[in-house]
This record gives sequence, structure tokens and C-alpha cells, in this order.
Amino acid sequence: MNQGFPVQGMSCGHCVGAVTQAVKTLDPAADVKVDLASGKVEVQSERDPAAIAGAIEEEGYKVAA
Repeated sequence: MNQGFPVQGMSCGHCVGAVTQAVKTLDPAADVKVDLASGKVEVQSERDPAAIAGAIEEEGYKVAA
């Protein structure tokens, strides 16, 4: 299932890596695409969207509602 998350606080390559790793830790098979310009994270995963958002927020980023 393709899920989109508006994420605040991402500004560099380190942010991309941190968000990607957070999602991949939760679901190693997930396909993660981070667009810094739009602040959007697209995730292809069968995991619960709330769990994915929680993993991103644990890295210190804000997932907008």
C-alpha cells in the first residue's frame, strides 16, 4: 500500500537517511522515497500508517496531520 506523509524538519541528506532508516527498521521491505523540496515521504509498505508515522517522529521529525 502506498502511503504519503508530510514531514516537517527535513533539510538535508542526513535527514533523508534518518527517515529512510527509521521506516526500514520497522519494515525492511518498505520502499521509501523522500522529497526534501516538498517535505513529503512516500512509503510503499503493508505496515500500519500510524506505526510508520511514529517511527519517523521517533527520529525527531514532525509528521503533519
